[in-house]
Amino acid sequence: MNKNTIFGIVAAVIFIVGGGLFYSQQQELARLESQKSAAGKANKRFISIGTGGPTGVYFVAGQSICRLVHKAAAEGRKTGRKHGIRCSAPSTNGSTYNLDRIKEGELDFGIVQSDWQFHAYNGSSKFKGNAYKGLRAVFSVHPEPYQIIVGKGSDIKSWADLKGKRFNIGNPGSGQRGTTEILMAKYGTKISDFKIATELTSTEQSKALCDGKIDAYAYTVGIPNAGVSMATDGCSAKIINLTTSVEEGLVKAKPYYAFTTIPKGTYKTTDADVTTFGVVATFVTGANVPVEVVYEVVRSVFENLDDFRSLHPAFKNLDPELMIKNGLSAPLHRGAIKYYKEKGWM
Repeated sequence: MNKNTIFGIVAAVIFIVGGGLFYSQQQELARLESQKSAAGKANKRFISIGTGGPTGVYFVAGQSICRLVHKAAAEGRKTGRKHGIRCSAPSTNGSTYNLDRIKEGELDFGIVQSDWQFHAYNGSSKFKGNAYKGLRAVFSVHPEPYQIIVGKGSDIKSWADLKGKRFNIGNPGSGQRGTTEILMAKYGTKISDFKIATELTSTEQSKALCDGKIDAYAYTVGIPNAGVSMATDGCSAKIINLTTSVEEGLVKAKPYYAFTTIPKGTYKTTDADVTTFGVVATFVTGANVPVEVVYEVVRSVFENLDDFRSLHPAFKNLDPELMIKNGLSAPLHRGAIKYYKEKGWM
């Protein structure tokens, strides 16, 4: 074998081995890149979360989710897994407003009551004839008791006692307005049965009660709540029980309702447990929001769940097992499913 032939064989071997090494390196790089694919595809995305009134738990929940998203982004810079999502959670008019804005593409996510999630997806109640089949559930957050708060020394002890009183039924589109209208229908109550039926927002109602402008107001909200505290601490307002056969029938008939207890000591004037019924706050999005974006938001929350629990007393008992199913009537978004399957929860 001549010298040129030997050099040719050696060169060929080097080329093949080197090419193989190069190919192996490319495979490894591809594998590493695939692990970051969701983060990469979500890079430089701005998302908005619809919440509720600035004194309510929805606002805190939305702000908390954004905080965890930003925390995950900061931690990702250290590991090379930066997702680049930036998040805002403005105060809004509540559940139905959020659902409408998500459908129109003005919001990416929203926090909504479980009943309104059900109605929006199934085309019932306010959404009759206008079902939003593109709605997708992400996870549930906290229970939300429907509460009727009455002034100091009030003779209002039950729903029936509201007749002839000045009652704030809630602003149109709010969760409390929707539940109040359902109760009115079940009890056969008409607007004219109240002395005055006001439509104050959640930021206005406690002051109106303490100023003597109304006798009671309805509020569907997680506990404890700063707005309710303003009334209980400011003018000794109290929350009444709602446990008649009407409420019992409602809970049996509606899968998104459940009885709940407001524990003694929750507020200054809560000197005994209060029993009422309520819904669950849920986190939703649209089917058109990219899988990678929803995945990263879900991952940011559940990888930092202890932090989430510490951000408001209403979140302290959050349980992943319940969060991925309670109050969720719309289909889960594919980005949420992807994370839950990775964790072995589905």
